[in-house]
Amino acid sequence: MFFNSITFLIFLSIVCFFFWNVNKSFRVGFLVFSSCIFYGFWRWDFLLLILFSTVLDYTISILIDRNDDNNKRKIYLLISIITNLSLLAYFKYLYFIVDNINFAFGSNISLYEIILPFGISFYTFETISYTTDVYRRLIKPESNFLRYALFVTFFPKLVAGPIQRTKEFLDQVINPNKFSLDNLFKGLKRIIEGLFLKVVLADNLSAIVDDGFNINPDILSGVDVMTLSALFGFQIYFDFAGYSSIAIGCALLLGFKIPENFNYPYISKSFKEFWKRWHISLSSWIRDYLYLPLLGVKVLETTAKGGIGNKLDQKKGRNKNLILFITWAIMGLWHGANWTFILWGLIHATLIFIERIRTKYITFKTNTIINWVTVYIFSMLSWIPFRAENIENTLTMYSKLFDLGSFINLNLRENYYLIAFILTLLFLMLYNFRSYKLAKNKIGIFIIDVSKITLMVVLTYIFLRPIQQFIYFQF
Repeated sequence: MFFNSITFLIFLSIVCFFFWNVNKSFRVGFLVFSSCIFYGFWRWDFLLLILFSTVLDYTISILIDRNDDNNKRKIYLLISIITNLSLLAYFKYLYFIVDNINFAFGSNISLYEIILPFGISFYTFETISYTTDVYRRLIKPESNFLRYALFVTFFPKLVAGPIQRTKEFLDQVINPNKFSLDNLFKGLKRIIEGLFLKVVLADNLSAIVDDGFNINPDILSGVDVMTLSALFGFQIYFDFAGYSSIAIGCALLLGFKIPENFNYPYISKSFKEFWKRWHISLSSWIRDYLYLPLLGVKVLETTAKGGIGNKLDQKKGRNKNLILFITWAIMGLWHGANWTFILWGLIHATLIFIERIRTKYITFKTNTIINWVTVYIFSMLSWIPFRAENIENTLTMYSKLFDLGSFINLNLRENYYLIAFILTLLFLMLYNFRSYKLAKNKIGIFIIDVSKITLMVVLTYIFLRPIQQFIYFQF
């Protein structure tokens, strides 16, 4: 069931109506049941997989909490981590592993068809973080199975996040919010905004981006490559930010607050800042459950604020930069079973590494505009391996950036360059508009909101077309 479908809007309306009208004691169970219907609408058999992970980690967390023997506690934690990652590896990475074995050893191992369950990367990370936090004694295990099951299966965030922290969510289950018109209006507004980003912007950019990346990269110029990378950068932003906005809006309609996943990433003035603004729930998860543990930092609390790295001291002997590259390679692999995604991760590791060196040895303050332009260009160019068909096409496209003889040749249709420029300009204007005086006036806010929502509803209706899957569903 896709967010950008009439079926989902009908489903959401029914769930919201019954949720607020059933007895409070039945609401958690009702939401678990509704979430199972949402997920099972695609394939009922994969419900068994998510329920298995739910039961496993619910049981493991209780065993960890009740045991004082640290070795046994570690064994229980490893059972949880290994089991969950093994399931993820089977469904998501087995083809990749076998293909590389065949390439390395000249073998011809073949596999039957393996279908990737929607959301497995997201709910796997959530269940691992839960047992890990119980092991770290940061939280107590949830004794009520239905509450924990709701944490795992809650349908607004189930398929593509945001990746929720256990305590943040379960506190709202235990102490539920009352129905409020404020949450209703805010929720509907976020849903409309998300549908606009997906249906009007991302889906219309999709055709342009697909055509551009289908062109033989040998005939592209440096300007062409920069333009295509920017167009895809905006497409994936509108697509994923749209999904996250709909998820946040749906949760608000049910009285839940889930974390923001994006905060105008393309206005960042450093690469570290970029990852505090882009896919915030993932970058914070990677920081707390991979990067800091590898550094030897004892995590005393977990927060959903983004960014990799903090000011805590690491154990002596740990190579901070090596761990940075390992972390980013894993983060790239999480996004997809392909060397292009690993390369994407290593590119970001390199950019952050260079930034560390620069800030360490260059003490004078650099120009804000130059910082933004630099981060904007390189963050957009980093999307090339994320979208290109293979490593060969990626390297060919990157090589065009160094072909000065034909760098400014324009081989794409004129509207490609115009759209990329307009989107960049509008993005900056929209961000700066937030601090405009009119936005601080209640009447001004109301007029702007009504006008904006009306326009978005009309445009979404006009551009409504056969359902296009959200990009992050494949991850």
